[in-house]
Amino acid sequence: METHKKILLVVIAEAALERQLVADVKRLGAHGYTVIDVRGGGARGAREADWDADRSIQLEVICDESVAQTISAHIHQSYFNDYAVTIFTADVSVLRPQKF
Repeated sequence: METHKKILLVVIAEAALERQLVADVKRLGAHGYTVIDVRGGGARGAREADWDADRSIQLEVICDESVAQTISAHIHQSYFNDYAVTIFTADVSVLRPQKF
């Protein structure tokens, strides 16, 4: 079974940004994405999803490294100063590279 190297880009952000982030990743070259409702805490406090303004999402994209870098740079520039946003990447292997 042959696998192909890609990057998993994970963005954890305030749920209010979901539509904007989805539009951004599609416009910047992602072929697809997954959005998950999440809870957690960190430097900016806990986000426990007790009410709508306190919800967080996790947006995941599997893509080439250049697309991950482009998306990460855009999100950093556009959202980091005003919103609770975290980005991380991981190397992954996929079976059908044409999907990503």
